[in-house]
Amino acid sequence: MSIERKVMVIANEVIESGEQKMIKIPVGHLPSGTKIFTNIFVNKSINPGKTLVLVGGMHGDEINGTEIVRRAAEIYKHSGLSSGTLITIPLLNVYGFIRFTRDVSDGKDVNRSFPGSPKGSLASRIAHILHKEILPYANLLIDFHTGGDQRYNYPQVRFTRNDRNSFKMAEIFNTTFMVESRLRPNSLRQYAEKFKIPNLAFEGGESGRFDGLSINRALQGIKNVMIANDMIEGYLNLSDDLIYINEDKWIRASSSGIFVWSRSSGQFINRGEIIGTISDPDNIKIDRVKSKFSGYIIGHNNAPVVHIGDALFHLGLV
Repeated sequence: MSIERKVMVIANEVIESGEQKMIKIPVGHLPSGTKIFTNIFVNKSINPGKTLVLVGGMHGDEINGTEIVRRAAEIYKHSGLSSGTLITIPLLNVYGFIRFTRDVSDGKDVNRSFPGSPKGSLASRIAHILHKEILPYANLLIDFHTGGDQRYNYPQVRFTRNDRNSFKMAEIFNTTFMVESRLRPNSLRQYAEKFKIPNLAFEGGESGRFDGLSINRALQGIKNVMIANDMIEGYLNLSDDLIYINEDKWIRASSSGIFVWSRSSGQFINRGEIIGTISDPDNIKIDRVKSKFSGYIIGHNNAPVVHIGDALFHLGLV
């Protein structure tokens, strides 16, 4: 974990105590010649303290995460910091955002490309910017995501197994579900662990649209983390109804057809309970989707038409 220095240098831009600055880092250009930049916003208090990094838009179509980080940057730009530094990156994957796709133009996933390379694939180059310019300064990191492919995730934070500091950070963030999650190879969280940076992945909503519940829960979680680390003044907004999940299972479609769910994310279901139906367009054959487990639905599929084997419900077992 890094120790905050009086002067911060990102992409050869100097940020001094008490300064706010937007840093534009070039990542390439479109075939038309239009230059593409990743914008990084730095808000540095006059008083030393922790550096919190918020990352949105790792996947270009996960607009909810971009909006969360955008709003956080705006809120604390005007309210100021008591100590420390807030680094916000509302949109890391500009290429995916332009095309409104998860990945970059060559189909690679930025979140499977760390630590990246300045001469590698496009995804690798984007990952390299974060790895080289930002992670060395970070004391705390939160990466914001949504469900993909028409799957909705109930607001939740995912933390690394056996990482006590990340677990404590998840408790302070204080959204309903705390999900113990393994590290994926070459992900941002994996490399944050190598730097020994306590980190969380927030999941909420689905790709391609805003979800007010997830946005509000995330902003409150950010506020809690900043209060707990003396970055801003205030009182922690904590609840006693946190649900800890260390095992999860998927319920998949046993047939293809029109899918209608009858239970949705955030709800508890019992083993054997009917939680949806799959029917053909003429309603001649109807398959009832039964849960094979008891637990909380932490994500569900909003696709009206599904194929056999598709993920329908994501359950957190308790």
